[in-house]
Amino acid sequence: MRALVALLLVLPLTAADLVCLGDSLTAGFGVDPDQAWPALLQQRLSAAATTAQWRVVNAGVSGDTTAGGLRRIDRLLAARPAAVFVCLGGNDGLRGLPTATMRANLDRILARIQAAGARPLLAGIEMPTSFPDEDRADFTAVFPAVAAAHRAPLLPSLLTGVAMVPQLNLPDRIHPNPEGHRRIAAQVHAWLIPHLAP
Repeated sequence: MRALVALLLVLPLTAADLVCLGDSLTAGFGVDPDQAWPALLQQRLSAAATTAQWRVVNAGVSGDTTAGGLRRIDRLLAARPAAVFVCLGGNDGLRGLPTATMRANLDRILARIQAAGARPLLAGIEMPTSFPDEDRADFTAVFPAVAAAHRAPLLPSLLTGVAMVPQLNLPDRIHPNPEGHRRIAAQVHAWLIPHLAP
């Protein structure tokens, strides 16, 4: 998977590229690359005459945090993509990293996207219900706050209807299985269409 990401990052990007900057949920941990939701999103966009020009670039790296995304964003932006969909934060939460640090990293990522002239898009994520309610609330609140600060469209949760559903996840109950990725691709596609309009 890392080799695939490395290959995608050296391909020449175009002004119609949508870069999905994420972690294992985006990279497609545990499934084939063509079963990960960015690849399925590409299929949906290509099938629609109004969005056929968009190319989805999967810049997901398993284990990545918002700090890792911040380290990688300039390299991605150097190729001048049209939009960057930021899907990070899950590993920050699972590792118990400070929410203030996560917010600062996301702020800097979105600011750099905007400064480069690309459209910033943001996905939220929710912590498992096994985490304390207060911690979960503090974590979840970061995403709408960052989106509002940058006037960026927000998908409230990347895993709506998928998280913690046994039949939609691998045995670890964290990473989606192929059917889970299909559900994610469908909801991302429906949410994304208005934000890809010229």
